[in-house]
Amino acid sequence: MPYESLSRIRITQALRRLGELAHAQKVTLEISLYGGAVFTLVYGSRDATKDVDAVVRPSELAGKLGRKVAAELGLPEDWLNDDVKQFLADKEAKRILPEDEFGPGLRISVPTAAYLLAMKLRACRPPLPGYAGDYGDIRFLVGKMSLKSVAEAEKIHDKFFPHDELSAAAREVVKSALPSSAK
Repeated sequence: MPYESLSRIRITQALRRLGELAHAQKVTLEISLYGGAVFTLVYGSRDATKDVDAVVRPSELAGKLGRKVAAELGLPEDWLNDDVKQFLADKEAKRILPEDEFGPGLRISVPTAAYLLAMKLRACRPPLPGYAGDYGDIRFLVGKMSLKSVAEAEKIHDKFFPHDELSAAAREVVKSALPSSAK
């Protein structure tokens, strides 16, 4: 199937349908969204994302319902992708999104800006042809959080990933996002 970006409207449509299917089975899916879906849905800093990085419980039912949504809406079968599990911190910081945006059947949480920044700093993947990487998301969050120094970003990173050192690339990306007066 050809690559199709998922816009805010398309993600919302897919999540609402997922919720409808779960609600019909008298189940509430617990969904933790991450990555591009958060930047697209919550912050509006991206127009679209390639998939919805999420951890969903119960996972077996979520997989089945997610594939049904994919078939109904013409989405890739893996539009709801749980590969993000390997990048999560032992202790997360999340907030719950209002239920009325997606309807019954779902309880959706997203990382706080600080936790999302820590995850992006840890990954700090460079842009490649056809892949935006993490630099733009890091710059966006540094600005949104009004950080004034690399040390502030490092403190946030270390809160969630105390055993990982902030990379030189991550330091440079943060530095490039700081206000001129802070550099």
